[in-house]
Amino acid sequence: MKIWSVSNQKGGVGKTTTVVTLGGLLSAWGFRTLLVDLDPHGSLTSYFKMNPDEVELGVYNLFHDASEKKKDVHPSRYIVKTEFDGLSVLPASTAIATLDRQVATMGGMGLVISTALNKVADQYDYVIIDSPPMLGVLMINALAACDQLIIPVLAEFLALKGLDRMVHTLRMVFHSRKTPPKFIIVPTMFDKRTKAARDSLVALRQQYPDNAWTAVIPVDTKVRDASSVGVPLPLFDKSSKAVEAYSELLELLLLDKA
Repeated sequence: MKIWSVSNQKGGVGKTTTVVTLGGLLSAWGFRTLLVDLDPHGSLTSYFKMNPDEVELGVYNLFHDASEKKKDVHPSRYIVKTEFDGLSVLPASTAIATLDRQVATMGGMGLVISTALNKVADQYDYVIIDSPPMLGVLMINALAACDQLIIPVLAEFLALKGLDRMVHTLRMVFHSRKTPPKFIIVPTMFDKRTKAARDSLVALRQQYPDNAWTAVIPVDTKVRDASSVGVPLPLFDKSSKAVEAYSELLELLLLDKA
């Protein structure tokens, strides 16, 4: 089982879209796929028509079990199978926003997700984690669990400044890992018609020549259309421009050369 985390400390960069689209592609290509929502906003959970305010079993329970030192609870009881073959979700409730305060004094809480996923390793081929946009126990869990990190970023000046903070955070968190995961920076919602976007893309590739993806995810209105009906974009319109781009990205990730 491979675990990928999609993360950026700046919101609105296409993080959840990236998780859902890659997940949809993986399941369509025959891989057993689990999507994990670690974002208190619950966008991934909401995408699949679950209300984060009403979720009773999910990520929060994993942390509660860990804090109570319950070792006999299996995470599979919190996982929801979607209506799409091969695609499951571990949902988030809004209660996870309180976790940093609740577990601040407890040790070992940075490996809750990693430990839980190890228990279902034989059930899934790929896990994709939707990380929160802030550094805390949830992001630490996402970074600690992953084999590969995907960083979506808008091709604009302010987003690039935010990316600097994200990369600094990565280096700080990964300092204690014997083998830090690889990371790839993915330009999203790219509009080639604007000079600002083109200039920012050049700057991104100059600043991160070893990590910036050589392609882009283009602006595509089909992304909004798919999310409005709760269907992963590859299953909504497999011929869309964004799906073509994400398919190219996925092929690179599957080769484990990102």
